[in-house]
Amino acid sequence: MTRAPFKAISLFSGIGGLDFGFEEAGFETRVALEIDRHACRTIRLNRAWEVIEDDINKVSSATVLERAGLAPGEADILIGGPPCQPFSKSAYWIRGDALRLDDPRSDTLVGYLRILRDIRPRAFLLENVYGLAYEGKNEGLRYILDGIAQINRETGTRYEVSWQVVNAAEHGVPQIRERVFMIGSRDGRKFRFPEPTHAQAGSIGQNLFGTIEPYRTAWDALGDLPEPDADEPALKVGGKWGDLLPTIPEGENYLWHTDRSGGHPLFGWRTRYWSFLLKLSKRLPSWTVQAQPGAAIGPFHWKNRRLTFQELCRIQTFPDGLTIDSGRTEMQRMLGNAVPSLIAEIMAREIRRQFFDSALRKPPVLLPSHRAWTPRPEPLPPLPAKYRALIGTYEAHPGTGKGRQAVKRAEGRAA
Repeated sequence: MTRAPFKAISLFSGIGGLDFGFEEAGFETRVALEIDRHACRTIRLNRAWEVIEDDINKVSSATVLERAGLAPGEADILIGGPPCQPFSKSAYWIRGDALRLDDPRSDTLVGYLRILRDIRPRAFLLENVYGLAYEGKNEGLRYILDGIAQINRETGTRYEVSWQVVNAAEHGVPQIRERVFMIGSRDGRKFRFPEPTHAQAGSIGQNLFGTIEPYRTAWDALGDLPEPDADEPALKVGGKWGDLLPTIPEGENYLWHTDRSGGHPLFGWRTRYWSFLLKLSKRLPSWTVQAQPGAAIGPFHWKNRRLTFQELCRIQTFPDGLTIDSGRTEMQRMLGNAVPSLIAEIMAREIRRQFFDSALRKPPVLLPSHRAWTPRPEPLPPLPAKYRALIGTYEAHPGTGKGRQAVKRAEGRAA
């Protein structure tokens, strides 16, 4: 006898990254709330979910429940990733001290907590950028935890919150992507995050039980896809630097053309964004897919072009067969903002097992297969003549960087 799907309510649904993963774990999206018209159109093209196309702060909890066909307490889970701008790393460094909770966009957290309070699902999952939990800059995290404690006092629920920064690549997603997940159960059960199942090939020691596999790679994700039309205008990399991209090896970026690497000294060391002229390697996971990349911002395909919709879906571990009806800019933004569906599936499976006593025995559906053979890297052409005038001596960036990895390296040197 087949069990009826668990009932999910989805907020800030985007084009369904979280929902697709929960779907594969046996959850049914009863209603999806999303303000972006392009995302709503894409959902409707691909799924028959009930969609509320509106601002969360203009939609009552009663309306959400009515459209879902549920009463308070009947939903099995509430899922959603409130827009992350107030807590993003880029916003923090651009301003020096981001507006965060003073930013009107942080009202999305208020909306999520209001609906959580009013519908009282058996469990909830909230996803956000890891900037939400920056040490010393975690007002958003504290706000959510305090808000859930207030919900418990007001309604008699016992939501117990677990949170963790999760790197999707450590769970089989062919993409380095870190996000904060917050998960809680209405009856007070404590969620235990699953241990990583994948790691860099060189860091995997002898493992008698074989539980750790190498990272899934870009080739694992894309290797069976046909090459698109070479003359497709949307895939060409133009601008000042487009013709330089073919001279950069797979897995490298503009740093290849500095005095510390193997190319020509065209740039100063660390004087550009990491994703500038960044190219995928067949042997590595993709770097984080960007929502609003500039003309020379990757990751780019190893064939020196932009990634297709189907390729971006594979890197985000969306199910195959999705369609889209929007321009390149909207498509890239929607996919770049989405949650990789495999990490959502893995969290959903654990929620079933730990909260609902309903474990799944089959392996994750959205996990890409490992390909036994990987082609050689693409050959490099000579430097085009128009860039030779740029060869020279350039100063390196004077600082060590403010990112978490840079801070860790600095602390290691100090120790």
